[in-house]
Amino acid sequence: MGVKSAFKLKRLISLFAISAKMDLVWLFRDTKFALTAILADTISNLSVVSSVYLIALRFGGIGGMSVDEVLFMMAYSTITTGIFILFGSGNNIHISRIIGRGQLEHLFVQPLTLKTQLITSGFSPFTGSGNFIIGCILLAIAINRLHLEVSLWWITLLIIYILATMIIIVARAYLVSSVAFYAPVAAEEISSTAIEGTWQLSTFPLSGMPSFIQIPLLTILPEGLMAWFPSLCLLGKPPLNLTEYFPLAYALIIALAASFIFRKGLNYYVKKGSNRYVPYGFRR
Repeated sequence: MGVKSAFKLKRLISLFAISAKMDLVWLFRDTKFALTAILADTISNLSVVSSVYLIALRFGGIGGMSVDEVLFMMAYSTITTGIFILFGSGNNIHISRIIGRGQLEHLFVQPLTLKTQLITSGFSPFTGSGNFIIGCILLAIAINRLHLEVSLWWITLLIIYILATMIIIVARAYLVSSVAFYAPVAAEEISSTAIEGTWQLSTFPLSGMPSFIQIPLLTILPEGLMAWFPSLCLLGKPPLNLTEYFPLAYALIIALAASFIFRKGLNYYVKKGSNRYVPYGFRR
């Protein structure tokens, strides 16, 4: 590792540490509110997971997936939700809020690159790790019930699929958020709509559904890639005769598309600015 790379890594770690310290300060400043928010968020996500699991338990599985396989999928979904909350609490994934509110200029004046700020600004290990911990516990239970052979390669695949899922979530958020560069008021919450739609559809197994429902949810709307498809791949059962590398290829394609379109929108924004800073703007 070169000196420049080592410096960048050290800088990133220090920025993550600053975000973690701010998260801890918020927890201690209003502990009652913080714990209430953590509990409410945990209950909300667990209710989604438990509802699907109870359906599977009542009917002995869903669409050919056993109860324990559904539990494994729910664990995977909870982990990805947990990672999203853990690293995305600063609107750095809900980027349309920052763009739409005319707050991107606040980042431009900082002595850090935009990318560095967006990566590190949402880290909340003390108030945002609940779902991730619960997801890991559920995963351990599901692995034990399914008697899966956990090897170093399997753990590596698990990490790769989780990273691919997170890339898809972030890339789609940034892709749709590019609209906010051109219509900041109308598109301020567009990333929230896209992400909330993902959680609502991605937690239910697509097994047993007709192909005209499955295929669009693996291509146009990638909800099937949030938990269902990668979970089956990790269980050695890639669906629809598709390759187990399909989520990785999709993640690469949508990331490239989001990067290109977001950069175009950013160039437009730099030239035109935000109308929220003019006298008739929404916020000034």
